Order: sequence, then C-alpha cells, then structure tokens
Amino acid sequence: MAGGREADHVFAGSVPEIYDRYLVPLIFEPYANDLVARLRGLDVSSVLEVAAGTGVVTRAMAASLAESVELTATDLNPPMIDYAVAVGTARPVQWQPADVMALPFGDGTFDAVVCQFGAMFFPDRPAAFAEVARVLRSGGVFIFNVWDRIEHNELAHVVTTAVAGLFPDDPPLFLARTPHGYHDEATIRADVAGGGFEAAVGFEAVDARSRAVSCDIPAFAYCQGTPLRAEIEARDPSRLVEATDVAAAAIRRDFGPTDIDAKIRGFVITVTKP
Repeated sequence: MAGGREADHVFAGSVPEIYDRYLVPLIFEPYANDLVARLRGLDVSSVLEVAAGTGVVTRAMAASLAESVELTATDLNPPMIDYAVAVGTARPVQWQPADVMALPFGDGTFDAVVCQFGAMFFPDRPAAFAEVARVLRSGGVFIFNVWDRIEHNELAHVVTTAVAGLFPDDPPLFLARTPHGYHDEATIRADVAGGGFEAAVGFEAVDARSRAVSCDIPAFAYCQGTPLRAEIEARDPSRLVEATDVAAAAIRRDFGPTDIDAKIRGFVITVTKP
C-alpha cells in the first residue's frame, strides 16, 4: 500500500495553511464551539489542549473562557503549532510541541484536558488516555470528540469514493481509515476505562452542517489540506490536481456547484478522573 498509516500523522508543507483556511470553517468550527461551551460550564483554572492542530479550539477558548483560566496548547506537529502561533489568540496561550504519549507535565497539573478530533491518531489509545489522566488532578475532566463513521459525514465520504476511483488497485483511504475510523462506542468506552478513568462515560452524538460557497472548496480542503494529499502523491504526484477536480465534480453532482450544505456527525466523550 502506497502511503498508509505512517503518513497519517504528517501535517507539514502547505497543509497547515490549507487546513486552517478551508477545513477549519468547513467542519471543525462548530465542534470547537461545542467543546468550549462545555468547558464554560466547569469550574476550572487550568486547561491543557492536546492535538491542538492549527488552534481552532485554542482560539475559541482564549476568546470565551475567563482570563483567569490558564491555557496550554500542544500538538505533535511543530508546523501546525507554528501556524497557530502566527495566527494568534485573543490572549496569551502557552504553546509547545508535545506527544500525548509522553506529556511533558507533572502529575495532577490541570483541571481539564480537551482534545478535538485527535484521539483517532493516537497509536495506543488506552496509554494516551492514561497520560491524560496522569496530568489531570483528581476530579479533573477530559473532554474529547471523534468523528462518526464516514457514511455519516457526507463530503468526506463523497471525496473518498471519488478519489478511490482513480486508484482502484490501491485506493487512498486516509479519511475512512483514520479520521473516521474510531467511532465504536463500546471500543471507546473500553479504551478510556483502560486509561484509568471512571466507568461512567458521557457519550453524545452531535450533528452539524458542513457548508461552503463552492464545490471546489471541500474538494481542495480534503485532497490538499489533509494527509490524503500524501496518499495521492505517493501513488502518482502528477495526479493531485486531477484527484481534486474529480472530488469537486462528485460534490457538484451530489450537492450542486454552489451553496454546499452537507451533514457531519461526531461524538463528544466526557470522562472524569477518580
């Protein structure tokens, strides 16, 4: 298989800018606002964000949480952090590269940990959740979200199907495999319990809409602003533009050329450290 899991964590080159400019408003902003609304209901003085990406949740926290709440944001990919820092936040945030598998913080440091659509990328989820539990104080809360299966996220499904048609012998399946590959409730509950959290786990489906002014925007966002790009280029670097055009044509067929409005669905998981 060309590309594959080894490339699923690579967000570099032009990907951070494309990701933040196009993919963030397309699918991430509604869920960032949802997570921060949940945080506002908690009594917290310090929040750690893991897998912060280009900072959509970080910016929302900085803008809407009390200024007394200390914010620390981390990501595995320095290029994503560099882009987030360049964009800026409404107030100071401590940024640093960090691997969730080995967080560089002391035990019981934070009142809450938040993670937007990052758990799907963790190589050992119970071990990652155990690290999150370690840096939380007793009674601290971990809130994270994951995508539902790709069939319930219409644009990702259309793009994956369209691009797969160009490479029938070795289809690029990043979107189905990784972002949309961790959605089974029983598995997630078992993983968070394996990380040391209490058995009672909040697990809530959250539906939203993915909107764009043109069919070209989601095609470009998915094909060139995610590791799907690396998968396409690993098969044939000369076909990236073709793949993007094919994805746009498929979106146009199903949703029209303009005023794109498609379903997205994720799950929000809330757990408390004993």
